[in-house]
Amino acid sequence: KMTADNEIDIKEAFQRAQKGHNNKAKLVASLKSRYNKLEDKTLFHEEFVHYLKYAMIVYKREPSVESVIEFVVRFATSFQSPPREEEDDHPFLSFIFNFLLESHKVSSHAVRFRVCQLINKLLGSMAENAQIDDDLFDRIHQAMLVRVTDKFPNVRIQAALAMTRLQQPKDAECPTINAFMLILENDCNAEVRRAVLSCIAMSPLTLPKVLKRTRDIKETVRKLAYQVLADKVHIKALTIAQRVSLLQQGLSDTSEAVREVVCSRLLPAWLQRLDGDVIELLHRLDVENCAETALDTLKAVLRNMSTEELLENRVQLDSRRLIPVDSLSCENVLYWRSLCEFFKKKGDEGEEMLEQVLPDAATYAQYLSGCLKAVPVLSEEQRADFNQLELVMTKEFISQQLIHLIACLDTNEEGGRKRVLAVLQEMLALPQTPSSLIFLLTEKLLALIPDDHKRIQTVAEIISDVREPIMEASRPLDEAESRRQQVQLAEVKVRVLEAKQTLEECIAAQEFNRAAELKSSITDLENRRNQIIQEIAESSQPADKETRTEKSDPETLLRCLTMCAELLKQMSMKTRLGPTISALMTSLVLPSIANAHPAVRNMAVLCLGTCTLHSKELAKTHMVLLLQIAQLDEVKIRISALRAIIDLLLVFGFQLLSETAGSQPAPPSQSPDKQEDDMAAAAAVEKGEDTAQSILMMLSEFLDSEVSDLRTETAEGLAKLIYMGRMSSSKMLSRLVLLWYNPVTEDDTRLRHCLGVFFQLYARESRAHQEVVEDSFLPTVRTLLNAPATSPLAEVDITNVVELFVELTRPSSLIKPNLLKQEVCVHDYLAVRLCGEMLNDPTAPEVRLYAKTLSSLDLSRDETVRKDLLSLLQHRPLHRVSSVLQVVKDRVCLRALEKMIYQLADSKEQTELLSASALQPLDVNADGTHANRALNRHERPPDTLQLQRALPPHVCVRPDLCCTVVTASPLKGLQNVPESAAVLRPSRRAKTAALEKTKLDLNTLINQEANVS
Repeated sequence: KMTADNEIDIKEAFQRAQKGHNNKAKLVASLKSRYNKLEDKTLFHEEFVHYLKYAMIVYKREPSVESVIEFVVRFATSFQSPPREEEDDHPFLSFIFNFLLESHKVSSHAVRFRVCQLINKLLGSMAENAQIDDDLFDRIHQAMLVRVTDKFPNVRIQAALAMTRLQQPKDAECPTINAFMLILENDCNAEVRRAVLSCIAMSPLTLPKVLKRTRDIKETVRKLAYQVLADKVHIKALTIAQRVSLLQQGLSDTSEAVREVVCSRLLPAWLQRLDGDVIELLHRLDVENCAETALDTLKAVLRNMSTEELLENRVQLDSRRLIPVDSLSCENVLYWRSLCEFFKKKGDEGEEMLEQVLPDAATYAQYLSGCLKAVPVLSEEQRADFNQLELVMTKEFISQQLIHLIACLDTNEEGGRKRVLAVLQEMLALPQTPSSLIFLLTEKLLALIPDDHKRIQTVAEIISDVREPIMEASRPLDEAESRRQQVQLAEVKVRVLEAKQTLEECIAAQEFNRAAELKSSITDLENRRNQIIQEIAESSQPADKETRTEKSDPETLLRCLTMCAELLKQMSMKTRLGPTISALMTSLVLPSIANAHPAVRNMAVLCLGTCTLHSKELAKTHMVLLLQIAQLDEVKIRISALRAIIDLLLVFGFQLLSETAGSQPAPPSQSPDKQEDDMAAAAAVEKGEDTAQSILMMLSEFLDSEVSDLRTETAEGLAKLIYMGRMSSSKMLSRLVLLWYNPVTEDDTRLRHCLGVFFQLYARESRAHQEVVEDSFLPTVRTLLNAPATSPLAEVDITNVVELFVELTRPSSLIKPNLLKQEVCVHDYLAVRLCGEMLNDPTAPEVRLYAKTLSSLDLSRDETVRKDLLSLLQHRPLHRVSSVLQVVKDRVCLRALEKMIYQLADSKEQTELLSASALQPLDVNADGTHANRALNRHERPPDTLQLQRALPPHVCVRPDLCCTVVTASPLKGLQNVPESAAVLRPSRRAKTAALEKTKLDLNTLINQEANVS
């Protein structure tokens, strides 16, 4: 038993320190007791460092070495005393630091690693209030600044960790922080970047660098960056844009681990700093402009809550289970929607909870109608007021979220469902409804009507009411006509008075016959007077008659087209286009194509493109119109037409173009001979092929467009056509690869992501796809090699492009790889192509690239293929053509080719090649005697080569005519391999013993040194 009083020598202390079970505190106390009793410490220092060197020369993280390092750190820091003024560092601690600083520049990377590790652990083991000499601080600082640029990543990691306590965040010119930021930006090793992330101090200067690491190429770095932000950065220290960006990228990250860190670390940390208030968290985000990101955030927050917490944290609802209209805000209505959707997705389990936060359908329909009607309609003058415009936009956002909530309602009850349908139809027909809500209202309306024919009828009626509203007919008031009627009325009144006066006189004179005539005349005049009075009354009042007046203003047309587009999108592809849709096409869609308003034209193109997907005949009729729009209109409308064209080609294929050309009426033939009909059909097919070529030419031109959106849409469309098998073109695939690598598209994230996913999926799908990729290899490389210095393609790394092609055509990358390894693979053909290029021009600069690529190919195990490739690479006596080894003179290429030949040779040939290389090096520039001596057992005449694809003209043979698939047993070539003996599974104790034997023991080195001395 060892205590602090039992002094041990240094050698024994180091020997015991290697064992993990030893109590290092007792070892430190015992050795320290001996150290304190010594008057002259010099010998102790020298001996201590002597034994420390045995551990410092070991680079591998051996347990015994790590235990020794831990012991040394504990012993050195045990001399540290509480900081006092004007007190120097302990002599032993200063001696260790001096020794380490003198050793950090040695040539051994193991020693440099251990030096940085020891300094890191020494500084980290000191107390928080520890102080060191200013001169020593500067020396450590300078040494570690040098070591963070070491070529070994492990050395850089330890040096970076050692500088953790040397940072000065308040100093804008702190060299340590500047070095850390430089490492985060430029270090190629992910572990080094992780080490710096874990120890860098947060400040306004370093925060942008840490935020950038959330977009690092390595998953582990991104994960640690989010952890650092969660632990060290307050939510208020971030701008709204930074918060939104972090959540948007983190919640949609391709790595499950990164998404989990955002959900389990970052969001809870933010909520904790906001006292768990979810609405306050939404206030910290711009929910109006990033509703999808806010919804994803709420989903992540709700998933981590229990049922009790969900019901406790629900929004403030009134007795009707509704948010009061005066309390509606963007944040609480979005949270209400997210909470209801979360309960809805739980199915039967969440049905009861959903009833506590959402009313019945009829009540909600009435509530929704009132909210939508409350959205104000601004005049032109009010639109110029930003405050008024912002208020309307807020109300529209709230209305959108309320409309989304319709999907959570229980519409199984007939009365409630009819009430919701009535409200939706009413709001769609109202001219005061904002145009931004039409799409959502139509979507929810169609979701409640399952039958397509009923959908068509309902939407057509709404469009009719919007396009041709019922108006009360009223005649315009004509002043001249009114004056004429008044004059007539006055004349009739005068004549009535005169007739009555004459009647009285006749009665007095007893002229009764005359009086009877006058009385009849008075009756006629009074009838005339009443008629004029009625006419005046009718002209001054509007008539009760109602008429329909067609409206053609852009806003009305846009509303109608939006409803039509949503209807066509929701319809099943199997539903035939009836007379109602045909009438909408004739009266609404096609006339709007020529409208002067761009938004109307764009929506009309969307309707036309969607409608043609339902009818092949309609697609044939309007294909030419879509092609014209794709080339002549504004950019946004051209993109819509391009999408329609791509969709038509995906659904119907390029045969649609030949059928379109063939459907043109031909002139009647007078000859009964059928040859003319055949010639006409052939001409129609040829015309269709020309149309297809024209479309491909147009798409190819769009790839070179300066408009990034048009370029991206074209690339995505071509990728879809190629992947779905509608077209197979190695040239177009080469164009897409060049576009992906082109520096011009560096900022086009959507394009880069789309093509990156497409290349992987397409090449892994089948062997035929890999052959297309292989066909596009040489055209792509030649384009890059021949690119002028002024072209952006001159900046592309050709080596990286070649590596991409090699990986895409690798046989093991197929989703369903061929189990017969002996079958000829695409890499075999690629190897022959590369040999052919090297034979074409052996002095070209790219020959070195081709030779390097050859050595990275996965060639098949077919014996015939290997012999063919060997005959191309090495000279044979019966061959009349030159081999690659004969014509290539570059030494780097020759070494790569020799490696390739060694891989192709079988076991016996490899032995001969090894012995030949060991005794006398192969002179590949001579007549090939040595090489032929090693390979003369497989000599074949050149006319039997089976893999000469893409060779120069003087040695080229078509591979599809001469390649043969090996049908021999898969065990061919393994007959000479001895059978492996059965091995019993070792026990756990045997495994432990074997593991102990592999551990490094420093005692052997120490004893050996002692014996030598």
